[in-house]
Amino acid sequence: MTTTTDSRLEAAELARSAVEERLAACAQLVGPVASTYWWEGEIESAEEWMVVFKTTADRFDELASLITEGHSYDTPEIIATNVVAGSMDYLAWVAEQTEPAEDEAVDDAAPD
Repeated sequence: MTTTTDSRLEAAELARSAVEERLAACAQLVGPVASTYWWEGEIESAEEWMVVFKTTADRFDELASLITEGHSYDTPEIIATNVVAGSMDYLAWVAEQTEPAEDEAVDDAAPD
């Protein structure tokens, strides 16, 4: 999953939050990158920072919520890309690192 922000600090905060909450096994900051895009009927150009989150499909909704809540943009980029192949050891590590914490798993299993 990826997103972009207008500052390295915001990108780093999103990355750290996602990893701390086990919504991503790893988050990488890339940048600055030069972005050109349409916004409110005008072509804009900006320097941005990209965050690449290593996660699983099961954690998409929660990670998307974390990004939306912690992001300064009105419409943040939230894009997931399917992994069609990869190192089985690495993919297993990502899955293991993004398992919900024990107390989260217990809370989810508790009857209402």
